[in-house]
Amino acid sequence: MVFSSLLFLFAFLAPQLLIYFLVRKNTARNIVLLIFSLIFYSWGGPRYLILLVGESLVSWFIAKEIGNSQFDTMKKRWLLMECLIMFGLLVVFKYLGFVCKNIQLLTGWPRIVPEIALPIGISFYTFQLVSYVVDVYRGEVKAQPRYWKVLLYASLFHQCIAGPIVRYQTVEDEIDNRKVTSADVAAGIRRFSIGLAKKAVLANGCANLADTLVPEELSKITGASTAGLWLGMFFYMLQIYLDFSAYSDMAIGMGRMVGFHYLENFNYPYIARSVQDFWRRWHISLSTFFRDYVYIPLGGNRKGTFRTFVNMFVVWFLTGMWHGASWNFILWGLFFFVFLVIERLFLGKLLDKNRFTHTIGHVYTLIVVYFGWVLFRFTDTATLMEVLRGMFGKGHDLTSIEIASTLKNNMFFIAVAVLSVVPLGKKLRSSIYGRARKTESLGVLNVMYCMDALTPFVLIILAVLALVGNSYNPFLYFRF
Repeated sequence: MVFSSLLFLFAFLAPQLLIYFLVRKNTARNIVLLIFSLIFYSWGGPRYLILLVGESLVSWFIAKEIGNSQFDTMKKRWLLMECLIMFGLLVVFKYLGFVCKNIQLLTGWPRIVPEIALPIGISFYTFQLVSYVVDVYRGEVKAQPRYWKVLLYASLFHQCIAGPIVRYQTVEDEIDNRKVTSADVAAGIRRFSIGLAKKAVLANGCANLADTLVPEELSKITGASTAGLWLGMFFYMLQIYLDFSAYSDMAIGMGRMVGFHYLENFNYPYIARSVQDFWRRWHISLSTFFRDYVYIPLGGNRKGTFRTFVNMFVVWFLTGMWHGASWNFILWGLFFFVFLVIERLFLGKLLDKNRFTHTIGHVYTLIVVYFGWVLFRFTDTATLMEVLRGMFGKGHDLTSIEIASTLKNNMFFIAVAVLSVVPLGKKLRSSIYGRARKTESLGVLNVMYCMDALTPFVLIILAVLALVGNSYNPFLYFRF
């Protein structure tokens, strides 16, 4: 079950909210959330619910032992046990097949590579549980005495399978003491509707165009034109941001509806002026996790330039691995590592001098990120190399009739998709509100209030129409 489905909207989320608000006490509401979260998770594979419940039990127990221990040596042993169990399970389920396959290519052993199904969301809830235990070890949070509340934290369906990675200290107080106001509900509905429309209409639309122009099969790539490959990867670049940020928007919105205030996960990364700035804005919960739980504990930048680069290498190798068990993801992570090193050595200072260098930095960053997504998209090396050859005109036609037709039929859609990845609309809305309040323009304010009230309904209707029609895109009616 995914957020952007009619089943989730009408058969899961609506009943969950109805039952949630029918009960009054936080304890009862937490139980409602826990039951629905476990149902949601088990929908994609009931047998893996045992894994989620088991990992939560282990982390709850170890955190309690750390909290009760009087000796640092025992605390470290418990923390080591937590890391070995949690990351050991993650390696088995996510990376064992990848490791065995590469060993087999080098040595011929093992004869059979194990095929293990990947449990949904295991990377997210593993990182959350580890961060919880580490924070207890550091004394930043107190160990939760009740197991079912740790399970609730790990399994909350808002963010369990697609993020953001929520730290326990973010929701520690709200688990027991949250209050849901009408403003929270309104803000949550608005944020959820934005994410839903972003996913169902824009991300899915970009995905259809990207898959048409840049298919992932090698046999189909050979017939693609150079212009088609460039345009297709542009659509993929839009899609991957719209897709990831949409799920974060929906998670943040659903959390807000029931009183949880999750931190932002994306902050318009495509307006970044450097690769470093891009990673301050992209998947913020993952970046800060690796910073706080890997980079800084390794020494950060406190032990000299060489050690800093070694620490960065470890972080970006792990960042690539986190996204998937394939060499292209590792190369993608190390690709960004190289540019971050260059920026730290000299380029960062050059790009931060004035408005002109800021513009150059923005263009440079978009180019780096664009080719990063080329690495990210193709797990097959032969297909990746063919795409790169084709993008630079080797063995492919320069353009085709299909490109002109695609651009003509999707001009309005492309404009809306591009505008959605920059903060222009957000700034315009804030500017209008600010001026209207300053000048006490009640008419303008009333119009803006009405538009804000209607926006969620319009977006949800557009999203439902897109989901009902599957590939239906309302923007295709605006053709030039």
